[in-house]
Amino acid sequence: MPTMNMIQALNDAHKVMMARDEDVVVFGEDAGYFGGVFRVTEGLQKQFGKTRVFDAPISEGGIVATAVGMACYGLKPVIEIQFADYIYPGYDQIVSEVAKIRYRTAAEWTMPMVIRTPYGGGIFGGQTHSQSPESLFTHIAGLKVVIPSTPYDAKGLLIAAIEDPDPVVFFEPKRIYNGPFDGHHDRPVTPWAKHPASEVPQGHYTVPIGKAAVVREGSDLTVLAYGTMVHVALAAVAERGLDAEVIDLRTLVPLDLDTIQKSVKKTGRCLVVHEAPRTSGFGAELVALVQERCFYHLEAPVERVTGWDTPYPHAYEWAYFPGPKRMRHALEKVMAD
Repeated sequence: MPTMNMIQALNDAHKVMMARDEDVVVFGEDAGYFGGVFRVTEGLQKQFGKTRVFDAPISEGGIVATAVGMACYGLKPVIEIQFADYIYPGYDQIVSEVAKIRYRTAAEWTMPMVIRTPYGGGIFGGQTHSQSPESLFTHIAGLKVVIPSTPYDAKGLLIAAIEDPDPVVFFEPKRIYNGPFDGHHDRPVTPWAKHPASEVPQGHYTVPIGKAAVVREGSDLTVLAYGTMVHVALAAVAERGLDAEVIDLRTLVPLDLDTIQKSVKKTGRCLVVHEAPRTSGFGAELVALVQERCFYHLEAPVERVTGWDTPYPHAYEWAYFPGPKRMRHALEKVMAD
């Protein structure tokens, strides 16, 4: 089976779906001829033509609005917002139109579109190329929010998102485009080729939206993570020598509560991890859900490891990023209580 990095897997998902369905169209800033700033759409215009893969002006509101019209009339747009930090000009369209069309038309119209965008830090992108705004979209009824952490999941989830009749915001953790990251920024980068999840089947397959993955079984505690932080969490529990169960959520909305509940009721302890700022981050929702549904099974308060409530600092990247040191302290605290 061929191995791929996440960029190649996402690119292959586009190719599979564009070959299967002529209604799939792809566009965004530099997404056509140039193939995207991270090359996720590289070669698509040459293979499928300029009417199906094309560049858009620097207008995120216009990109989303154009996709709304396309989706209403039967096309299946897959749009790229170059960085999640730039998605805010399109937020009004996403909240007011994309998320509401099915409800406003009593399901007469659907909104089969995917909004792809790279997110997160760890690349010295500073305050305007490192944000994690996923919680702004999980709060909006009518949207699905997906975040893969491996090439295998990236391809399968993107195909599932394109086939979904409802809108999907598809966040891509750019720190792990080319390889998993354990949080140790001073170590050499490990390529995806050495990771088992880099084996990506050829052709069509899907990973179900709304289903989490238990990526490490254990009985000491449950760690809930997504995106880059899945790999940071795996490394942290291994270094600490804990028999921890690590769950890759993969989809924030819809959330796989059954898998979370089953794990926490077994372990009795829970740690939630994400890159985004702490206040009103998605981790707060996870903590509340675990407390509501697993309270009598908990042996200690649920802990969080998150980004800080500040802009993402270029000069203090690794003080902001929730890396191994902060993970170690949180693991020690949740196990000591």
